[in-house]
This record gives sequence, structure tokens and C-alpha cells, in this order.
Amino acid sequence: MTSFKCLSVSQPFAYLIISGKKKIELRSWNTNFRGDILIHAPLKIRKSDCRRLHVEGKHLVTGAIIGKATLYDVKKYGAKREWIDDARYHLASSVFSSKRYGFLLKNAKAFSIPIPCKGRLGLFDVQIGATGPNDVQIASDIFDEEYRTQWINHH
Repeated sequence: MTSFKCLSVSQPFAYLIISGKKKIELRSWNTNFRGDILIHAPLKIRKSDCRRLHVEGKHLVTGAIIGKATLYDVKKYGAKREWIDDARYHLASSVFSSKRYGFLLKNAKAFSIPIPCKGRLGLFDVQIGATGPNDVQIASDIFDEEYRTQWINHH
């Protein structure tokens, strides 16, 4: 069994992270963690944000880990102007302007097979084991998605 850090992010924002369009995830709390995190999409879809961001909500995966990204730093917002200046990276509406921390993300990747999972608050641990065929596939997705995809595309 291997443990991974995971973060629940409401749709459409989870999709926007794993597609590389959202580079900052806003939170009201800070973390010292740096490294790869799994991106979990909870059951709730923010339909007003789907409309605002022109994302087709009916095709979004929910209730699963849908990808991964690297959390490489956290930005603390001291002034609303800083938050506004970063709007193209966090894509949040003004409803979220009270969020003081921006988790800076890079190297986002979508998983070809979402991992069913119940989310939790905060940065939480997820145990992934490789005991069966599905677990082997999931572990492969997490460790080296790009190599697995290249292999499939050539066969």
C-alpha cells in the first residue's frame, strides 16, 4: 500500500486543474506540504460556475479522484488587489475573495480511469494498494501516466 495526499476540489474546478487551466486553488487554510497531490472531485457540481466558465457540467466526473498535480508553493493574499491580479489563474468568482491562501499547482495530469473515492476536508491521505488488476492500473496511472499512455497509443 502506498499513501498519497489528496485534495477535494468542487467541479468544474477539479476538471480545470487537471486540464491545466487552473493553476491556483484557493483555500482559507495554509499547508506546509509540497509535492504531488491527487485531485478529488466530490459529488457536488457548482452549476453557476460551470455556466460562468463555459464548462459542460453533465460530462464532469464526480465522486472520484480524477488526476494529480504538483503543489509547489502557497501564496498568501494580503490584499484584494493581489487576489484580483491572479484571477486568470484561480478562476474563482468574487464569492471566494475571502480565501487568503492560493495553492500553486503545476504538472497537472488527468487519469484515464477515475478512482472512486469519498472526499474529506483538508489535505487527506488516500491509500492505494496494488493487490488486484484494477489496483495495478490505478497505481500505474498515479506513478507514470505519460509512459502508460504512450505504450497504449503504440499498440
